Amino acid sequence: MDRPSAARVTLLDGFGLDLPGRVRRSITDDLPRGVQRLVAHLCLSSRPTRAATAGHLWPEVPEDHAHGSLRSALWRLNRAAPGLVEVSGSGLQLATDVRVDVRDLNDWVAQALARAPGPECVALPDTALLGDLLPGWYDDWVLLERERLRQLRMQALEAVATRLSSLGRHGEALQAAHAAVRAEPLRESAHRVMVSIYLAEGNVAEAVRAYELFRTVLEDELGLPPTEQMTRLVQHIPRVRRALDVQRCPQPSELVGSGHVPGTGHAVVARRRG
Repeated sequence: MDRPSAARVTLLDGFGLDLPGRVRRSITDDLPRGVQRLVAHLCLSSRPTRAATAGHLWPEVPEDHAHGSLRSALWRLNRAAPGLVEVSGSGLQLATDVRVDVRDLNDWVAQALARAPGPECVALPDTALLGDLLPGWYDDWVLLERERLRQLRMQALEAVATRLSSLGRHGEALQAAHAAVRAEPLRESAHRVMVSIYLAEGNVAEAVRAYELFRTVLEDELGLPPTEQMTRLVQHIPRVRRALDVQRCPQPSELVGSGHVPGTGHAVVARRRG
């Protein structure tokens, strides 16, 4: 049989396989978990060998058992989706026309982080590219790739938000910044971008609100204040400046406890009793 054309594999927000003329739910449900893991591994690898694939997917069994499990998974996959995987000697790979959402995400990230992108590269990602990689899967190779993609995506979102803001496209810029903040609420660089966008469009009140919300969350979660780099963005605003001045001034109770007399600048030396 000829291999299917325009097949698509999705790994973000869960595994899915779309084949022409087949209902996605049906084909995905027909694939055992071991076969899904094989497809996912091939999507995230570049022409892995049979031995490497078997070792990654079945690391806790003897080598001959792992290779047997791989042969079984390939046989099952070929029955459900003929031609989806190409076998060449000891190498394995997806058919060249199979689309993978993770590869689309990598392409978008590369464009977003390019040093000299064209106007067409300054674009928001499709919402389908904002999900986590294979949630609920805990294989080591999945966990490592999930974190790599998460970091790259946030860097790209921040870069795109900054470029969109510089072009005066503040609404789109805020969408990108909000996506980065939702992905990691404690990531200060994403909040800095958001505050900068609000200031660029003249929404000072929104900038202060965003700053104070982040300051509160950071204090509650980590017991830390924002960095000086974050604070410099808004310290010229009277409301923020007054709050910072209050924080910097020692309280009377602190002065008394430290041996200082309020208003004098002098320390009281306690007389030792004999």
